[in-house]
Amino acid sequence: MKKYVIEFIGTFFLVLTCALTGDSMSVACMLIALIYMGYGISGAHYNPATTLSIWLLRKISNRDALIYVLLQMLAAVAASVCFKFLWGDLRRFVPSPNLDINPLKPLFVETASTFIMMMVILTVAASRKTAGNSYYGLAIGFVVLALAYGSREISGAAFNPAVGVGPLIADALRGGNNLGHAWLYVVGPLGGSALATFLFGWLDKE
Repeated sequence: MKKYVIEFIGTFFLVLTCALTGDSMSVACMLIALIYMGYGISGAHYNPATTLSIWLLRKISNRDALIYVLLQMLAAVAASVCFKFLWGDLRRFVPSPNLDINPLKPLFVETASTFIMMMVILTVAASRKTAGNSYYGLAIGFVVLALAYGSREISGAAFNPAVGVGPLIADALRGGNNLGHAWLYVVGPLGGSALATFLFGWLDKE
């Protein structure tokens, strides 16, 4: 039960920070802190893409993986509702790709960004070669920071189905019509995560 509570709390405050600040540095700092807070309890996933990768590596049970994803999505919706309560306008936070360019470009950015993010996560936090290190939180936070600065204007810089889809669900519950973008924040991050997992499995198979 403790790990489920941590996954919900961590995802909630990650998404809420994204909503309240919209600032890549603030989000990265919060993510670093949340990772150090929860890694020893739940593994500090806070992202269905991370849970998918850990599940593919058979480092988490089917039951826990399913519960993690459900809690992550629920936490993202709850954080979005909280933002709506605070500001009265959820549209200020609903993620959206750049609609003036080919949709394959935001898809590529979400996929490629999640791929390298997951390669960093797996290498520093899931490999026996780096087990016991104390820099894993910083490495993950910094790669997310760099990616966010480079891709926000193209895809919205989610790299996380909870961050990308949770607010869209909350918006849809109030009559919004932005769910058409949801596929981008599911296919891109999960695809990038799967690719990273297979490459990591080959690199780290010893």
